Amino acid sequence: MLRRNDLAVSLLAVGAAAVAGYVLRSSRTDGRDTHSKADVGARVVGRHEIPDGATVVNATSQGLSEIPGVRRAVTRAVRNNAREEWEHVTLEREGAWSIVDAVRDSVPYYDGDDGEYNGVYVQYGDRIVVLDAIGWARLEEPVY
Repeated sequence: MLRRNDLAVSLLAVGAAAVAGYVLRSSRTDGRDTHSKADVGARVVGRHEIPDGATVVNATSQGLSEIPGVRRAVTRAVRNNAREEWEHVTLEREGAWSIVDAVRDSVPYYDGDDGEYNGVYVQYGDRIVVLDAIGWARLEEPVY
């Protein structure tokens, strides 16, 4: 009788450990599969670089203020006078793709032609900043 109880307890412990390991692995894998990033970038442009068909949005517009990372990217670009390189804000969280969609769909986004910048043209004080966003997701676990 004692052996059956020992065997039952051992099987219960092994089964519980197996279930716990599965749950931990599943939650870790799910987090990786759905994890996405968005990079919001901004750079200062001259008034002569604003394309004819682009709408210039004021930096205080509600549409822009509702998009995470936009205000920080624009402020960094102006503060650092970023004319040669983009100032970036990377947002790493679930659903980051929605930030890219918001930049492209909820404010006037300009699709540039040859030599023109794609993005939202923003007036910040006396400066013009072009703003854009890209996103990516980790689709599979690394091999190593």
